[in-house]
Amino acid sequence: MPFNLQSPYSPSGDQPDAILKLTEGINEGERYQILLGVTGSGKTYTIANVIQNVQRPVLVLTHNKTLVAQLYGEFKQFFPDNAVGYFVSYYDYYQPEAYMPVSNTYIEKDLAINEELDKLRLQATAQLLSGRRDIIVVASVSCIYGMGNPTEFENGIVRIQKGQIISRQGFLHSLVNSLYSRSQGDFTRGTFRVKGDTVDINLP
Repeated sequence: MPFNLQSPYSPSGDQPDAILKLTEGINEGERYQILLGVTGSGKTYTIANVIQNVQRPVLVLTHNKTLVAQLYGEFKQFFPDNAVGYFVSYYDYYQPEAYMPVSNTYIEKDLAINEELDKLRLQATAQLLSGRRDIIVVASVSCIYGMGNPTEFENGIVRIQKGQIISRQGFLHSLVNSLYSRSQGDFTRGTFRVKGDTVDINLP
């Protein structure tokens, strides 16, 4: 599916010239280009028009999570029919281990994972592995440390199709190999449960 920019606005002021020059630069293989503009001048909309023109997958890297959230929302509005992913570092709180000799206090390493961030990361990764070309991933710079080996990630995907015949035991083993946990009680994300001939899966 091609990128389909939807907006009630049309480029104005310096935007048409910027869109044209940026598009030409990308098509001619220019490695570095800079778009200048003050806050609120429509830089995101300008870039959305460039994305529409070049029709290539896009990675937007920003220096903080607040800006990631803002750009994610804006690109989702500009491209509602296309895949827009949100990928930030794995946890939203991190305390490294520490020792304070004055009080002889040891503080253990601690991290808290935001469930919604985790879902959005997995969604963006799944979109990338789907083979779609109409994808924009908005990410924080720190995201590069969190994903791991893409080949191993892809090898962990369990692919099933309607009408496919596979053994029940083999299917359950493939779920466990993909790091799903079998659950009898809490049916949380990333778990599955078996009741008779029915297998329920709670996707991560």
